[in-house]
Amino acid sequence: MELSRRQLLTASLFLYGVLWAGPLKSLRAQPERRPTPEQVMGPFYPVIKPSDLDADLTVISGRPGKARGQVIYVSGLVLDLKDDPVAGARVEIWQANTYGRYRHPGDKNPASLDPDFEGYGVQITDAEGRYRFKTIKPGAYPATKEWTRPPHIHFIVTGKSNRLVTQMYFDGEPLNKTDMLLKDTPNKELLITKLTPPSKDMEPGALAALWDIVLP
Repeated sequence: MELSRRQLLTASLFLYGVLWAGPLKSLRAQPERRPTPEQVMGPFYPVIKPSDLDADLTVISGRPGKARGQVIYVSGLVLDLKDDPVAGARVEIWQANTYGRYRHPGDKNPASLDPDFEGYGVQITDAEGRYRFKTIKPGAYPATKEWTRPPHIHFIVTGKSNRLVTQMYFDGEPLNKTDMLLKDTPNKELLITKLTPPSKDMEPGALAALWDIVLP
């Protein structure tokens, strides 16, 4: 009987080791996430921020109108390099309106201003690192006489101990190929997202952009 017990104990320890070693090995084998590439802040970060800091850029508090253009929902996760969610991260976005003009005194683009478009929003990620904004797909605009910038949205993401300044672009835009900022960015594919049909909780006619952000 003593031998049987010893054999049973040995077999139990072996199985215990197999059950635990397998998952640990697979976890170690997972590659680290690639960080989202940095990009310049640009000249149009808001001088005066709106009083109603929220995640909906398509309406302005106290105004009855709604922003012109294609409504999009931009959402995703803020993650670290180990693929863990970053809770409590501050996510800021700002952008041009549907006509390609910023709500900024320094923007000399003659395109129309949209009085009902906020142009800036803020969100804090939840416990699972999620963020979501309702906004308008921005228009392209001339940066110089020779250079037209493709549609893009600026981001500043501030985590617990680091900060990322970057820009998000849209798949299929012809101007992406010639943009002086995007074309020379390493891993630039990480900055480009596709617009897809809306989910059930989004309004009809809206589009969805799913874009995860990995902090360096």
